[in-house]
Amino acid sequence: MYGSAPPRGNPFSGVPLDRIHHLRDDQAWLDARLSDPATRFVAVTKSRNLILNGSEMRAFFHTRETIADLVTERSTVALLGLGEEPAAEAAHFAIDLSDASDEELMARSPSAELMDLRQLVQVIPSHEAALLAYARGLLYWHSRHLFCAVCGALSVSRSAGHLRVCTNEACGASHFPRTDTAVIMLVHDGDRCVMSRQSHWPLGMHSTLAGFLEPGESLEEAVAREVHEETGLRVADVRYHSSQPWPFPASIMVGFYARAAGGDFRPNLDELESAGWYSREQLKAAREGETFHLPNAYSIARRLIEDWLEGRVQL
Repeated sequence: MYGSAPPRGNPFSGVPLDRIHHLRDDQAWLDARLSDPATRFVAVTKSRNLILNGSEMRAFFHTRETIADLVTERSTVALLGLGEEPAAEAAHFAIDLSDASDEELMARSPSAELMDLRQLVQVIPSHEAALLAYARGLLYWHSRHLFCAVCGALSVSRSAGHLRVCTNEACGASHFPRTDTAVIMLVHDGDRCVMSRQSHWPLGMHSTLAGFLEPGESLEEAVAREVHEETGLRVADVRYHSSQPWPFPASIMVGFYARAAGGDFRPNLDELESAGWYSREQLKAAREGETFHLPNAYSIARRLIEDWLEGRVQL
């Protein structure tokens, strides 16, 4: 689809770190990095991050000294990797400081403010947004897997935050971070595409179809099933476009184009509020407002739509 040129990454991808898998179980190395003044911590509190709000908005990184008194035995710490920003070869860790109050956290970072990742993704450098998304996703997984899914006993973090192990010696199950796979697809007939709306979306927002992968399905099969379930259409020529980490809360969005190849167009109003066919001319002429607007610019859905509108893909 893209010839010899690699596709550009979507927002939240492109983490600027070496994830150094081989050092995650080297406790001496980890202890040295945790006490190193050059180490940087990406704090997440109640799914929010700290942002420097100056002439240029940037992610805020803590040092060990600035947050030492906020760390408790319940604070999850996870190694993200080694990188060049903000210090050469500095180790980066994610740390959950949700037990600290906003006031306590802000007192140690008076030049920063707390923001949700959706708010800041378009105003900070893309590599920092990717780093914050990585931290948020990893810490979310920890917060939802405090107990063993096999026997219910307490689990503990291991391998620098990339593994949880059951504390029940009779069980001892290992649990690795999980990402929920979702397919998202723009269905077209060449000149028109299907746009849909769900009732819980922001007022007026219309987007592509999407759904989660089920056990025993290929990605292409999931595309065909979801399209048929939601619209009654059958599709052919399912083509991969790109993917996007989506830490809201823990998904990977895998984007496709799919050509309508039959079936009666009957939107499933149990799953959708509405759906319809739109031509390129209609979408280009539409004035975005409360009655109609496209998904946010940082979403893979928006990129699928815009690449189709501008003819940037071969279908």
